[in-house]
Amino acid sequence: MNLNQIQNVYFIGIGGIGMSALARYFKNIGKQVSGYDKTPSTLTNELIESGIKIHFEDNISLIPSDFFVENTLVIITPAVPNTHSEWNYFLERSYVVKKRAEVLGIITKDTFSFAVAGTHGKTTTSSILGHILYESEADVTAFVGGIVENYNSNLIGSGKTVTVVEADEFDRSFLHLHPNIACITSMDADHLDIYGTSEAIEESFVEFASKVEDKNNLFITKELPLSGVQCAINEDAPFKAFNVRIANGSYVFDVQTPSEIMKDLHFGLPGKHNLMNALMAIAMAKTYGTSTDAIVKALASFKGIRRRFSYQIKKDNIVYIDDYAHHPTEINAVNQAVRELYPGKKVLAIFQPHLFSRTRDFVDGFAKSLSAFDEVILLDIYPARELPMEGITSQWLMDKMSNSNKKIVAKNDLIASIKASDARIIVTIGAGDLGELVPSIKNALNEIN
Repeated sequence: MNLNQIQNVYFIGIGGIGMSALARYFKNIGKQVSGYDKTPSTLTNELIESGIKIHFEDNISLIPSDFFVENTLVIITPAVPNTHSEWNYFLERSYVVKKRAEVLGIITKDTFSFAVAGTHGKTTTSSILGHILYESEADVTAFVGGIVENYNSNLIGSGKTVTVVEADEFDRSFLHLHPNIACITSMDADHLDIYGTSEAIEESFVEFASKVEDKNNLFITKELPLSGVQCAINEDAPFKAFNVRIANGSYVFDVQTPSEIMKDLHFGLPGKHNLMNALMAIAMAKTYGTSTDAIVKALASFKGIRRRFSYQIKKDNIVYIDDYAHHPTEINAVNQAVRELYPGKKVLAIFQPHLFSRTRDFVDGFAKSLSAFDEVILLDIYPARELPMEGITSQWLMDKMSNSNKKIVAKNDLIASIKASDARIIVTIGAGDLGELVPSIKNALNEIN
């Protein structure tokens, strides 16, 4: 398919984080863009403000009439049910209908592409890399799975020849991509509703890794059973971060590359996991040919991603952090970062489990990781694309937790419960609609502190 011949792009599920980035991209390159989503959100509001028409009812008559032409591309998200009337309307009339992953595959085939894979760290790593390349004046567009604070967008740049994409393992989407340079940050078990076993996930990552023919252009952590260039913190590796210290709330560190030592890099995102994400981005940028000065300058100016250890309040008497973590490994990383920054302080974690299947598959891991906080509030499971499963509830998860300072709270009662806590470090965690409550939690905490 030749994207140059496409005039209109219609999105079914335009409000998703990945879909909305594609919508911004096509609008940037001069296509006419419109779409449907189930519910309004901050993202859909931003798209509408940019001039994109969006409606929230599955109704064929609401599709703009100028999209009923041959040169219209229809992009769908996997979350849309196959009974969706607009989707079936386009299918029955033989329009070009593609999944988001397929469209990214077409874009990456026609550009020099960086792909960031891994069950954790994709969004942060691709955001850092996109920021470094953009700041170094590369002709780049980066598609990011989160809102990057520096740009207030999930799209960085408007370049035509270089792309940065998140290589999403969900539904094996990343196998559509054509990476020139790639990294794999982790291969933990996840999406078992799709894969069935952790071995099947690993096989999929191995297949993705095989798409990078020159293994000098594939970057991995030391524990992964793959061939590639290893990156490590305080361990011998071709790309090594060392002499790590904290100054004024930020990491300062050195990096050994195959050809030089980069001294005194400053990076503001806390947690060893984020330090590894930064190292991966540095390794890819350096291999591409980005200058050391440009990397050092860009890394220091990177502000982070919305809902990735995102400070909402940072005062002497109260700290409120919001994070997208929805897997036990990610929750452990949040806890590690909080404890490193605020040793000895009481920490309240508010967690909204995401998906019944993920809660079922990792319940013991969730129970252990959540129990490490001083106080825990659980919300009901956010179902996303799933129907309820018998016996899989937040109560079941809470019963497995060893921490006795725990309770389940309805969303309507959440702010009152947070205010009643004497914890001075508060963290909201989860990938569901908890993020929509963040502004009201922030306002309530600011009122009493």
